[in-house]
Amino acid sequence: MSLLDMPPRRPPALDSPDTPAPAASSAGPADAHAPSADRDPRTSVSRDHSEDRTTRSDRINQLRAGVLGANDGIVSVAGLAVGVAGATTDIRWLLIAGLASLVAGALSMAMGEYVSVSTQRDTDRALIARTRADLAADPAGEHRHLLAALTESGIPGDVVGEVADSMERHDALTAHTRFRHGVEQGTVVSPLSAALASLLSFTLGGIIPLLAILASPPVLRLPATLVAVVVALALLGVVSARLGQADARTATVRTIIGGVLALLVTYGIGAALGVAIG
Repeated sequence: MSLLDMPPRRPPALDSPDTPAPAASSAGPADAHAPSADRDPRTSVSRDHSEDRTTRSDRINQLRAGVLGANDGIVSVAGLAVGVAGATTDIRWLLIAGLASLVAGALSMAMGEYVSVSTQRDTDRALIARTRADLAADPAGEHRHLLAALTESGIPGDVVGEVADSMERHDALTAHTRFRHGVEQGTVVSPLSAALASLLSFTLGGIIPLLAILASPPVLRLPATLVAVVVALALLGVVSARLGQADARTATVRTIIGGVLALLVTYGIGAALGVAIG
């Protein structure tokens, strides 16, 4: 365990004794067992907790993206299908409109996510490459920048130099990209996996209102779709509230109101156009 594994903002090495352990070559029997930053169990525990928090955060972000994709699928597909239902009762047009909305929306979400994540990945890679070049061209200047970043993160001035030296000896590039720029090497999200996740979540969300409107008789299409949408959005509201540790009732009501308003507006527009055109 090295000092490089410390969290950027709360370095666990601060918990170690103020006086570093002497080198093994000159240490006596007592000094040989003196705690060091690399062997301090408190540092190891802090690192484990930091990794656990990072893993949980990544999972929560993935779930949140899935919830948002499903919400978009429910509202957009239901809105378009209900809008068409306001203009015509022909099941063929409803099927065409619903499927077109489902496919177009899912592909749009997937492509948008792919482009967004690809851009972020390219930006991170460019920053890492630029940092590597700066370290080769001006190591002293980059060292001063790292000292400033570590000092800003809360490391006391009397030990910040030792911490920076240890980090740069272990892995200078990782130290600079992580503590100065907040970029973790090897943790770049795959654009393809992000796109597939958005595609799947939108599709699963959009299927719910589409099945409701296609499986219901003409007189029950609007209420059946409303019920399906309200139930689906309520579940999403609860999940999003749990992820954000917010009040479930407020999140659920807000999500349902937004979805129902979208359906009513599109149905009204479809009905008005159906009367005007028909």
